[in-house]
Amino acid sequence: MCGIVGYIGIDQAAPILLDGLEKLEYRGYDSAGIAVYNGTGIQMVKATGRLKVLYNLTQGGASLPGTAGIGHTRWATHGEPTDVNAHPHFNKDSSIAVVHNGIIENYMKLKKKLEAHGYEFLSQTDTEVIVQMLDYYYDGNPLETITKVMHRMEGSYALGIMFQDHPGEIYAVRKDSPLIVGQGTGGNFIASDVPAILKYTREVYYIENEEIVRLTDSSLTFYNIDEEELEKAPVMIEWDMNAAEKGGYAHFMLKEMHEQPKAVADTLNPRLRDGEIVIEELGMSDDEIRQIQKIYIVACGSAYHTGVTAKYVFEGLARIPVEVDLASEFRYRNPIFGENTLVIVVSQSGETADSLAALREAKANGVRVLGIVNVVGSSIAREADNVMYTWAGPEIAVATTKAYSTQLTAQYLLALKFAQARGLLNAEEIACMVSDLKRLPEQISLLLSHKENVQKFANRYLAAEHVFFIGRGIDYAISLEGSLKLKEISYIHSEAYAAGELKHGTISLIEDGRLVVAVLTQPSLYRKTISNIVEVKSRGAFVMAVTNVGNTEVEKVADYVIYIPETNPYFANSLAVIPLQLFGYYVSIGKGLDVDKPRNLAKSVTVE
Repeated sequence: MCGIVGYIGIDQAAPILLDGLEKLEYRGYDSAGIAVYNGTGIQMVKATGRLKVLYNLTQGGASLPGTAGIGHTRWATHGEPTDVNAHPHFNKDSSIAVVHNGIIENYMKLKKKLEAHGYEFLSQTDTEVIVQMLDYYYDGNPLETITKVMHRMEGSYALGIMFQDHPGEIYAVRKDSPLIVGQGTGGNFIASDVPAILKYTREVYYIENEEIVRLTDSSLTFYNIDEEELEKAPVMIEWDMNAAEKGGYAHFMLKEMHEQPKAVADTLNPRLRDGEIVIEELGMSDDEIRQIQKIYIVACGSAYHTGVTAKYVFEGLARIPVEVDLASEFRYRNPIFGENTLVIVVSQSGETADSLAALREAKANGVRVLGIVNVVGSSIAREADNVMYTWAGPEIAVATTKAYSTQLTAQYLLALKFAQARGLLNAEEIACMVSDLKRLPEQISLLLSHKENVQKFANRYLAAEHVFFIGRGIDYAISLEGSLKLKEISYIHSEAYAAGELKHGTISLIEDGRLVVAVLTQPSLYRKTISNIVEVKSRGAFVMAVTNVGNTEVEKVADYVIYIPETNPYFANSLAVIPLQLFGYYVSIGKGLDVDKPRNLAKSVTVE
């Protein structure tokens, strides 16, 4: 989730670029850079760290004169946060500069092609492939060159491009990553989000997929991928700055919930190729996978809850015994590491102190460690034997939503890969499951589109003091996360229980009007959980059920039912958790609480 800014006009570009990048700091970043045409060539400065470093290096932009330029704040996905990996990127003679937001899925294939033609690469990024591809096809016509490269790239991208021999132009390109164009007085802009340019203009154009824009200081020309001119109408932005940073959403948490379809797709798509599951970063051959006899999944908080789901998926599909451990307890119980053991450490930040300690405990015992993290170059990413990134982008709200969803996705892929390697799923079964995975982003979007129904229900329980979540199997794992979401942002006491455990003491807490949230997504367990719903109903509970489309039997016993679309039962968590996230969110804002920054909590827990 990088930030892009571009300007061409009558004013000095560098100060405007720095100002725009500052307005995008909320998106998260690890490095920044700007490139400006100075009258003879393109001059570039970039630096790791906060934007302040870049500001000081350029004397607030004064050391980069020129009225056309592009800027970027980077959230690392390919290659660690370094000056070399920071954007913009140059071609070999520094005559083309590119900034990029997104992921080029086939960059390794393109890179090998270019290397065969004598191209050398300085960075570890997928973005450098773009600028070298532009160089390879460039014949003096920027538009024609850009379309040739677009036809060869797979993945998502928003691009800002400058050509030295076309100094009066900037080009912008979009496919599946956000990019807008702003029309101002005395200049025009590109940006990945409205806040970057709201100070200068409120007249913006939203670029659609596979559209190209040529900007000059006084004109905007839009094209499709066939180089045909398009007519587009501007939109007037009425938001204030605070709302603009959140993309028009009331809170970062709501914005990030709505980013889940894209985040899940970004985590899935690079690892699904022609129906095959390809996880190159796993670093294990099929023979090595077959030798694994036990898996530990170690994590904290919501990441731990993804591990509880993954245990069911790994054991059900790959038939490998899995233990799920809270990282804060793992090393203190003196775990027994047998031969051919794999430890999977899951962390959004990659800096979680307890998870890092667990990783080191495993490494000290000679055990192979796979990290599943969201932050490139983080401690867990560096110290694990292999790392699988969840491409969720930065998450601002303390309560995780999209990081949780991408961690689930990564573990689904791993379990399928392990099952395939161990010969437990045939090609037809794999294809069916991959098809279900590919549908998840669209199905998540559908659930989010009905959020008002959840809001109406949540408003009835703003004064609740205790809420219970119940489920069996994977539904229990879903309940754990639903309960945590509610308690951490609404401050309502909430607990999740395996539904079969109710009669062993918990049911004594059920009384008239008590809300019980029952999750029923596993067809083989419907009847068992329905009997548990009957138990709490008979003691006065009000029951909200989350279940699959078609399971109408639950309407006979539950007071309120939310249906999720059909999917493979192993993947149901990705859908059932959405209404539970929304429920926690709407209870919190209904109580007037700070949903993005709940009291006493931190985004990254870096102490034990």
